[in-house]
Amino acid sequence: MSGAPVALVTAASRGIGAACARVLAERGYRLALLARSKDVGALARELGAVAVEGSVTDAAALERLVAVAMDAHGRIDALVNNTGHPAKGDLLALPDEDWRGGVDLLLLPVVRLARLVTPILQRQGGGAIVNISSLWAVEPHLDAPVSSTLRAALSAWTKLYADRFAKDRIRMNCLLAGFMTTYPVAEKFRQAIPMERVAEPEEVARVAAFLLSPDSGYITGQSIRSDGGLTRSF
Repeated sequence: MSGAPVALVTAASRGIGAACARVLAERGYRLALLARSKDVGALARELGAVAVEGSVTDAAALERLVAVAMDAHGRIDALVNNTGHPAKGDLLALPDEDWRGGVDLLLLPVVRLARLVTPILQRQGGGAIVNISSLWAVEPHLDAPVSSTLRAALSAWTKLYADRFAKDRIRMNCLLAGFMTTYPVAEKFRQAIPMERVAEPEEVARVAAFLLSPDSGYITGQSIRSDGGLTRSF
């Protein structure tokens, strides 16, 4: 077990974060988990992982996550950046604090963790990072203006990072998730999905696991969709 790869997963106590943790554990990863909820401790015990209770918006909590992972496992091979859902509202009625909160939630945690783990991955000869994002990155929707805008920015940042660190054998991709069973879905969206159903979180988590694995070793800087065919753009 000492030679098993190590993955960090953020916002891991429930939903797609917990699904990613479980799928990676099934595939032999040792884990370090971060979440605001105390439930992250129970999940860590279930999976034989280590955990930090804290928010992805807290830079100190991200530092603790990396430190705990290195103390427990001695290395980091993979990272799943899962965050959450920002404020919704009318495009021009959303106050400045909602836009700033979106940056703090969706973009800065990815940047901060990249600063922390990249030197470790460089020393180890490579690694892989997956940023859990949303279909709104490629087809922005007025129902989710903050998410649409900043997830598009995340895709751009991901491409820049991938270009910069490909020579170090470090890959980064975005996973553009569609609607899942972990939260209510408006009927207008449900009816538009060609597969006629929303996803189970484990289905999306398995795509994340693929993007972390050697099987996707020639994929970097991409925004991969797992949305049941909902988005129409090429």
